[in-house]
Amino acid sequence: MNRIKAALPKIFLVLRWVLLAAVIGFAVYYLVSQWSAVSSTIARIPVASLVLSLALVILGLLAGTMSWVAVLNGLGHKVPVARGAQVMLIGQLGKYVPGSVWSYVLQMELGRQYGILRPRVLVTSLYAAGIGVVSSLVLGAFALPFVSENHPALLWLFLLLPLGLICLHPRVMTWLASLVLKIFRRPPLDHEVSFATVLKAVAWSLLAYVCYGLHLWLLVNALVDPDFLTLVLLTGAMALGFTLSLFAFIFPSGVGVREAVLVGAMALLLTIPQASALSLVSRAMFTAADVLAAGAAALVAVILRRRIAQEAAANHSDDDYDHLPEGSTLLDGVSETK
Repeated sequence: MNRIKAALPKIFLVLRWVLLAAVIGFAVYYLVSQWSAVSSTIARIPVASLVLSLALVILGLLAGTMSWVAVLNGLGHKVPVARGAQVMLIGQLGKYVPGSVWSYVLQMELGRQYGILRPRVLVTSLYAAGIGVVSSLVLGAFALPFVSENHPALLWLFLLLPLGLICLHPRVMTWLASLVLKIFRRPPLDHEVSFATVLKAVAWSLLAYVCYGLHLWLLVNALVDPDFLTLVLLTGAMALGFTLSLFAFIFPSGVGVREAVLVGAMALLLTIPQASALSLVSRAMFTAADVLAAGAAALVAVILRRRIAQEAAANHSDDDYDHLPEGSTLLDGVSETK
């Protein structure tokens, strides 16, 4: 029994790597499987537009990461941005595995490696998703005329906006976070989440969706000549597509759901085949950006691991570290005896 107990950390470490390999494999497989449909459309788009469009996706991804880290740091001790980005970006690759709950599982496990309580990571991910929904509905309001005329069944999404705004109130946010911690038999938050935390997270989330809207607008601009109102429409449609795909958790990364909304919006300017092709190009870019950003976050964390470990040790509170062996440190996810 003692041998099994001693071997558990190594077993869990192997399982984490297997899970990580699986989610990266699913992401790469999806990108490769769509390449034949994507490549012919890419050939018609100027290289400069493709590069800038992909850069905007990556910028949006980074803004979304900053929103996630802002919530994480608002719930407890400050986690270095590079470490928080690694947990979020690598963990969110789990959405490519059917049943997107794997994203939350992987983020909790990665967070646990760095001494962040699993419940705290879960609360962060759930609240970041909620902030994303609120932000998307705010921007999606600009696409209401299109939605009401072409997708009236989606109007129910806007019923979530008042509820989301209530849940973002610092007192409500603090109470809900403490409730989840209590369910996991952890002490409640010892402070109230600040308005600054909420505003910072919402601002980063809005910026992410604006980047995504610009990304799609650039792709459309390669085939036609859209105006500023089209940019507003596409940004709103992209934001609503993200929220709708969040509810389609049985599909890998909500595949097909977001595309349906985008094709409907782009069809106002393009033919259905053109809009469908651009939606596939957009999806491929998001998949590539997810993999690239996760790899970059892991690389930065490895390069800066000593400094990150020192900053984490200086800023942490003992309650945030979940039964670490005495005399050990958190270094790149592995406990090492001094």
